[in-house]
Amino acid sequence: MIIPYKKMKKVWLFLLVCLCSAIFCIWQNNSIVITKSEYGNAKIPKEFDGYVIAHISDLHNKEFGPNQNILLNKLKSTSPDIIVITGDLIDRRRFDLNIAMKFLEGAVQIAPVYYVSGNHEAWSHQYPSIKRELLKAGIQVLDDSMIELSIGTSSMNLLGVKDPAFLTFDALGRTDTSQLKESLRQWSSNEGFQILLSHRPELFNLYAENNLDLIFSGHAHGGQVRIPFIGGLIAPDQGFFPQYTSGSHTKDQSTMLVSRGLGNSIIPIRVFNRPEIVVVTLQSPKEVVE
Repeated sequence: MIIPYKKMKKVWLFLLVCLCSAIFCIWQNNSIVITKSEYGNAKIPKEFDGYVIAHISDLHNKEFGPNQNILLNKLKSTSPDIIVITGDLIDRRRFDLNIAMKFLEGAVQIAPVYYVSGNHEAWSHQYPSIKRELLKAGIQVLDDSMIELSIGTSSMNLLGVKDPAFLTFDALGRTDTSQLKESLRQWSSNEGFQILLSHRPELFNLYAENNLDLIFSGHAHGGQVRIPFIGGLIAPDQGFFPQYTSGSHTKDQSTMLVSRGLGNSIIPIRVFNRPEIVVVTLQSPKEVVE
């Protein structure tokens, strides 16, 4: 049977569209973009001028090359002074800590690594063993704790909060922020420059109310599907057309930087939303020379 030319043309066009769509989706899910910005604040000590922070979030067991070499090479190219991770290294539906550990074991060879948990670590019900392996690898876990980063005689505070999901252990439960609020309240009167690591961007008002200067967050996966000139389509705990999915957000003295993350969870693809490493360079006030 001879297929008419017009019908054959439509078949080839359909196949071409399918091929292009598949290539686009593969590229969107695997091609890491580095988003760089500068952040200035009068409270940043001059010794920290030019200090580079690389931010990783929501790996969700995603693999980027053998032994995570693609991700690690990208991260190394940013020459960070520290690396901060804001949760969801693993995915509760397909738990495999080894994938995350391959990344972490390489990351600590690049710069000191600081971590806070996400909701998937809580929902996995395996957090004690996860934390044990992180500490063994040299990762500094900052769940509900604070450390000082020092250069010479100057320092700034790096704070971290455990994800609220640890108080519910239920993917359908409400968000219990009582413990998070208590940690923030204790730190709200601290002097000096303060950086907070927290998985949840939707709680930005809480961070701002407690006078945190710079906040790193993730969780939203960039809205999963990003609509050009509009933004993310849907995000956990924010619903459709969420406010906090990417980039910088400022309220009063607080600025929050939201990572689009690296991996996926329920929705397996990203559209106009490539995996992201966020890199921020701190700027202290410049001295005026008369």
